[in-house]
Amino acid sequence: MERSPLARPFPAMPAIPGAVPRIARARYKTWDRCDLTYVEFDEGTSVAGVFTRNVCCSSEVELGREQVKLGRARALVVNAGNSNAFTGYRGREAVEQIMAQVAAHLGCRPSDVFVSSTGVIGVPLPKDKAEAGVMNAFAAEPCDWQAAADTIGTTDTFAKGATASAMIGDTRIEIAAIVKGSGMIAPDMATMLGYIFTDAKVAPGFLQACLSAASDATFNCITVDSDTSTSDTVLAFATGRAGNAEIVDADSPGADAFAAAIHDVCRQLAHLVVRDGEGAQKFIEIAVTGAVSDESARRVGLAIANSPLVKTAIAGEDANWGRVVMAVGKAGEPADRDRLSIGFGGNWAARNGLPLADYDEAPVAAHLKGQDIRIDVDLGMGDGTATVWTCDLTHGYISINADYRT
Repeated sequence: MERSPLARPFPAMPAIPGAVPRIARARYKTWDRCDLTYVEFDEGTSVAGVFTRNVCCSSEVELGREQVKLGRARALVVNAGNSNAFTGYRGREAVEQIMAQVAAHLGCRPSDVFVSSTGVIGVPLPKDKAEAGVMNAFAAEPCDWQAAADTIGTTDTFAKGATASAMIGDTRIEIAAIVKGSGMIAPDMATMLGYIFTDAKVAPGFLQACLSAASDATFNCITVDSDTSTSDTVLAFATGRAGNAEIVDADSPGADAFAAAIHDVCRQLAHLVVRDGEGAQKFIEIAVTGAVSDESARRVGLAIANSPLVKTAIAGEDANWGRVVMAVGKAGEPADRDRLSIGFGGNWAARNGLPLADYDEAPVAAHLKGQDIRIDVDLGMGDGTATVWTCDLTHGYISINADYRT
């Protein structure tokens, strides 16, 4: 698949002591590539997670929701090419088989083994291929994070990774994170598969608080096509190997720095997913101000971001700000036509419900020819603000999804 023009190079990623990734071939599809990622964790690793709210979710999601409540992890298995969603008892049996197989290998509880799957919906994960793939992973040499990111992809055109660090007292902690996602991306928790690894020592409860807050401000503010996947999962694992004093709550030394670093990698990952939106040619940031609340601002932003008319106008580099007005009006949020202002790339086209008398479309047209597009919307109603991110809608999206299964 052709690499997205919005792609970013994979960053230099630190090894995370206590987290060892390996990859293998389970051959879930007829492709000549690795499609199973296995990460083994030291005992005592904390875990947190956020999951899709799609009611037709996979067994992996159902089990994961319960597992994170226990707060501990020893392994992660990610299958690519088969989502194992809408597969009934056969799908659940396949997940439980993987959990039991890894638990026996590590001498841990099955609930310490987290499983994710991504790909075609409605086909049970083949148990024989899963078992063989996991066995191959046990025997594989450790790999780097880029290989792990490549392995979990489906329609992704480039490997996606992010890193950050923070000082906890006198101890430097590292964070490495990978994500997959390109289509079926809409905010309702996580919107893809993402995995965050850190050597910090963090209590599960605080790790969950950090991940939930970061997800709400990043993953829940992106959309490619308004479709929320059946398998969306983001998991964070903290091995504790850095040797810092444990962060147990928001009052612990270094808690703010750690939370900021988690937010940073989540924001990086969220932007990378949008940049790899199926068929995308442009990355769009929509900044909404003047709403009655932050949540109202986000809903308005998402109404704009999910509008096919807005997205195709941007694809065509057409400064049709009337489509943005339409999207604001359909959002179902408090708005006043006569207070509304619309701009592109720092250039206002309309203020307080009227086109500017001296509006010059030339700088707006020039801005729309770029790859990174900004839309500003001021509702003039209050102090609520939000920023959401999306991509344009091109014929490439149709081509990819028309042929997805075949």
